[in-house]
Amino acid sequence: MLDQRCRNQRGKCVPEVAGVLWDMDGTLLDSEKLWDVAINELSLNLGGPMTPATRHALIGSSGPNTLAIIFDSLDLEPHPDALADADDWLDKRVVQLFGDGIPWRPGAQEALAMVLDAGIPMALVTNTKRSLTELGLDTLGREHFAASVCADEVPQGKPAPDLYLRGAELLGTDPTHCVAIEDSPTGAIAAEAAGCSLIVVPCEIPVPEASGRVFRDSLIGLTVGDLRIG
Repeated sequence: MLDQRCRNQRGKCVPEVAGVLWDMDGTLLDSEKLWDVAINELSLNLGGPMTPATRHALIGSSGPNTLAIIFDSLDLEPHPDALADADDWLDKRVVQLFGDGIPWRPGAQEALAMVLDAGIPMALVTNTKRSLTELGLDTLGREHFAASVCADEVPQGKPAPDLYLRGAELLGTDPTHCVAIEDSPTGAIAAEAAGCSLIVVPCEIPVPEASGRVFRDSLIGLTVGDLRIG
């Protein structure tokens, strides 16, 4: 059901934010650098170094898309057994890297606390699979989130809207009354396709300007007033 709550702003009824939908890697956690290590090592193990163009194409991608891009870049046949072996190797390496600690993105810890204190429900919406997301939640703190949804729990990961649609559903609200916070072009496309308002905080690669996208250099100083619908 569409949340009809609103607040007055210059004589107009402006919808209140019913939920904040957070991306994880590159937005809340500075984990893209750890993924860099793992996927570059995987590429070398599979047959060759990764080019910058390939790495940029992987930012924000889901697990299956990541492997498909790597295999294509190395002209490898995407045989199911080979993909499964690569996926298993990548999982184990990322677990090792995450186990040494995952750094926060600037201002992210304070931003989560601010939204929690404001009483706005939050969901974690990530292209990372559940098993690895649980490691991220160990750092983020599960108490911040009313729900979380991962790429292996929906039909399609980002850039499809499925993750954001499911995140809003788990919060019991409509995605058009949610603000999504993303760092990548892939995530931005997914959030917009779901109908969310969007704040973009680029991390590893630039995100193109587009109508309706609100850009920030970092999460430092984020306030409730910055979380606007429309």
